[in-house]
Amino acid sequence: MQLSTRPKGASGSPAPIRDLPFTLKDLKDAIPAYCFEPSTARSLSYMFLDFGIVAGLYALAYSINSWFFFPLFWLAQGTMFWALFVVGHDCGHGSFSKHKWLNNLVGHLTHTPILVPYHGWRISHRTHHANTGNIDTDESWYPISEETYDAMGSGAKFVRFTLFLFAYPFYLFFRSPGRQGSHFLPNSPLFRKSEKWDVITSTTCIVLFVGFLAWLGFTAGPLFLFNYYIMPYLVFVVWLDLVTYLHHTDPEIPWYRNDSWYFLKGALSTIDYDYGFVNNIHHNIGTHVAHHIFLGMPHYHLKDATEAIKPILGDYYRKSKQSVWKSFWTSARECIFVPNEGQKIYYRRK
Repeated sequence: MQLSTRPKGASGSPAPIRDLPFTLKDLKDAIPAYCFEPSTARSLSYMFLDFGIVAGLYALAYSINSWFFFPLFWLAQGTMFWALFVVGHDCGHGSFSKHKWLNNLVGHLTHTPILVPYHGWRISHRTHHANTGNIDTDESWYPISEETYDAMGSGAKFVRFTLFLFAYPFYLFFRSPGRQGSHFLPNSPLFRKSEKWDVITSTTCIVLFVGFLAWLGFTAGPLFLFNYYIMPYLVFVVWLDLVTYLHHTDPEIPWYRNDSWYFLKGALSTIDYDYGFVNNIHHNIGTHVAHHIFLGMPHYHLKDATEAIKPILGDYYRKSKQSVWKSFWTSARECIFVPNEGQKIYYRRK
């Protein structure tokens, strides 16, 4: 449906024409009602299962205590750290349960052990979802312009385009280039004044856990800390950056400037991936299109919702036909910067 007029937006510029052939209501009406209903018991079962696997892996690694086994343990445990993050991710969206206190509790229980400040992340992630695909206001993995790329030094380019799978801890401390603010400080521009104590609560949890890790390294030794926490944590960071990067960085995904962007069009600027058997480990995070359209939907209903809306979306639904690693290689080579001008723009190669 296309509107004949363009009302003024908040900034005084014309609001973007709603130019998609369907509306948000069309998509919602096509999805079974149960998909929008979280089950507290079911959500808790995933949390307890993940924590149980984490504990089992620790017990197994401690009993074997072999350098031949540790690399496999790092990969498995780091993947489970990532699974815990996705459980907390549901909490941040309010899709874990209908109880806010339980969402906040489980969010801290799952995020604090992997050094993610739950409320700080939840708030910035809210900004990301409210501005997906908007090159001017999106929060994570937004492109840089060709002009910015040309002005970057070799060191900055090396970090941005080579070490980006280890970027998440730096993002938490320093946010993204050009958008300042720490996820740990209540006076950060990321947060409203009313969110001060939420941020302080999460930061306090992180400080206490870092203190525990320091105590563990002092009493059990730095090698123990390296094997049982640092390496799994780094695997988790790679998983987080890889998945987030893939779902928002693709040569065929358009980005929009403020004057042509609106929520639904931006939400469609993402792409689904099939991670094989890992889909069931990291809680269907690969079904990213439906998640961005209906962010309050529990992860265990995303597949059903996706099948329901695919006939309506048609060509607007994107799912990678390549393997995860081939897509990653393609995007890393071809998605470098975007044009300095234009309303609907795509990544370009250098």
